[in-house]
Amino acid sequence: MTEPPLPDGVVLDEQERAARWADAWRPEQVAERLEGVEAPWCVAAGWALDLFRGEQSRPHGDLEIAVPVGGFPEIRDRFPEYAFDAVGSGRLWPEGGAEALAATHQTWVRDRPSGRFLFDVFREPHEGGTWICRRDDRLRLPYGAIVERTADGIPYLVPELVLLFKAKAPRPKDEADFDGVLPALDRTRREALRRWLDLVHPGHRWLGDLGA
Repeated sequence: MTEPPLPDGVVLDEQERAARWADAWRPEQVAERLEGVEAPWCVAAGWALDLFRGEQSRPHGDLEIAVPVGGFPEIRDRFPEYAFDAVGSGRLWPEGGAEALAATHQTWVRDRPSGRFLFDVFREPHEGGTWICRRDDRLRLPYGAIVERTADGIPYLVPELVLLFKAKAPRPKDEADFDGVLPALDRTRREALRRWLDLVHPGHRWLGDLGA
């Protein structure tokens, strides 16, 4: 049975979107608020690569964290003063309900008085303690294998998975992220990324750079 379509939602143009992300938080701000939660959350995307490398390599227009969808309520409960807006396909559903959340995987955390966005929560599929790749459900890994921590305890998604997600439609900054972090990937990480690219994006041009 086909699900009924969601209401149209709100479309933000690039200028407004950039302006409303101008005060995005840094990883340590989110980590402080999430200390002690049971859900295995982690910093994702470009910031995760910088946490892996131990330094900020470029400006970041936003901050993304990933959580298992079943643990999302625990994360949301840590931020009762903020709104959680469902986002997908270039549209936003302010404080979207169950229907909007089920149809999307991103949630932008918004400061209500200013309308500024602070960070983005990816609600990820999982089975218990097993993470499931939303791009290809054949890729399944225990959370203990995909989350690492900085010296001061901030959890981040392993770089080989960050790059797998960036590989779908790489923008200039994604290409730069790949080139920048590649020298820091040891043989085990390169082999893992090669396997996953072969599975999810066979023939991807990054495979040549990863070696035989």
